Amino acid sequence: MRLMGLDYGDRKIGVAVSDAFRWTAQGTGVIERRRDGSELDRIADLVKEHEVSEIVLGLPKNMNGTIGPRGEISIEFAEQLKQKLNIPVHLWDERLTTVAAERTLIEADVSRKKRKLVIDKMAATLILQNYLDSIAKR
Repeated sequence: MRLMGLDYGDRKIGVAVSDAFRWTAQGTGVIERRRDGSELDRIADLVKEHEVSEIVLGLPKNMNGTIGPRGEISIEFAEQLKQKLNIPVHLWDERLTTVAAERTLIEADVSRKKRKLVIDKMAATLILQNYLDSIAKR
């Protein structure tokens, strides 16, 4: 069973999925957040489609390691995911993943317009890959 990585933002949720061996993460897309909460249904569809058994959700921490308002929102979203999907949801420190994704895209000479389209998916990929690397070391 695969793992899914999510980068939960104000307007968009970046999505990545691992390979079957849980070695690599691949960005699969971006889900637009809606006022009606339908993004949970879209995530549930992707969980079924990709045979996901666990989710890794980025937890935005402050640079000093404390959890601020954005982190609290992510923790609340993790609880919603657990209740809706009935699978484990792991919170993973995502400090600087968006910065790293942005830097990678700039180095690849991706235009600013195109970066805006893929930055969330790239951040989700980094969150998931970092988690996969950490469990491989155990």
